[in-house]
Amino acid sequence: MPSRVQLSKPPSDLLGKSCYEVLEEFLSALVASGASDSTVKSYRAAIVDFLNFVGGKDLLSITLSDLNKWRVERLRKGFPKSRSLDKSSWATTLHYYSIFIRRFFEWLGIDLGIAPVKRPVRRMNVLSESDVSRLLDSSIDLLDLIVLKLMLEAGLRSRELVGLRLGDIDFESGEVTVREAKYGRVRKVLVTEEVIELLKKWSELRKLKPMDRVIPLSYSGLYKRVKKAASRAGLDPRVVRPHVLRHTFATLALKRGLDVFSLRRLMGHSDLKTTEAYVHLTLEDLKDSYRKVFESKKPLLNAGEVKYCPMCGRESVPGAKYCIYCGHELPTASLSPLSRAHA
Repeated sequence: MPSRVQLSKPPSDLLGKSCYEVLEEFLSALVASGASDSTVKSYRAAIVDFLNFVGGKDLLSITLSDLNKWRVERLRKGFPKSRSLDKSSWATTLHYYSIFIRRFFEWLGIDLGIAPVKRPVRRMNVLSESDVSRLLDSSIDLLDLIVLKLMLEAGLRSRELVGLRLGDIDFESGEVTVREAKYGRVRKVLVTEEVIELLKKWSELRKLKPMDRVIPLSYSGLYKRVKKAASRAGLDPRVVRPHVLRHTFATLALKRGLDVFSLRRLMGHSDLKTTEAYVHLTLEDLKDSYRKVFESKKPLLNAGEVKYCPMCGRESVPGAKYCIYCGHELPTASLSPLSRAHA
């Protein structure tokens, strides 16, 4: 469970119940600790999958061998309710499920010696500047434009966006208070004057009150709206989804000069390492640009031109204006050793 969530100890007689009854007690403890609905849902899915695999065995009789067999089965065949055929996706799910199961047994005081499953490295999808322009131009109404801009220019998560209320927006300062952040944290993000004007028009049009939600969409509705905008923009809707817009915000912010510490605050990351992932993305772009300049087939210097210093007589490097040995200015015309001999 997240480090910020502190669970109460389990009842002393809990292990006398069935494994599924114990699971419900654990999930209730999660809810009581303040864990979000999505967190509880994730724990339930992981632990139920494992318990079903071992046939609902008594928890005290479960061994590390049971867990390893489950891991191997999932890595080979995937998860029962998953439609994905991507083994990398299976491994990512297994990585998180293993963490959830390990913490479940830790809460019970059962040490199985469960080692974490390495999370596969996956390239983070982000949109280019031109993709962003096309996506924004694809907006068909004011709500479209506000949704896309709050994700692309403020980096809001889907849950944060749909949970935003009118009273959370400071129209004077351009600050937005995000209350639906992870682990119950509250943070402030900034929006542009353009977005503030759009939000003013939207609130007037909808006659919104301070406690009214700004975005009248469910997560599913938001997801579909972003996908449709991507299709209209000529982008691959399989790639463009709400969280990709958040990734794009972070990457473009760094490219445009925002420092990583400021970005961390705006993104609401508890660990700087999470934010630094976007630095690696911008470095990859820098490498591509560097290679285009310095590894192109077109020579940057006239490699056929050989110059000799009239002062020390040594051969200089192609394209140099001054001798690298004595610093004397080199002639503009090439001089061969033979012409120097007759000089």
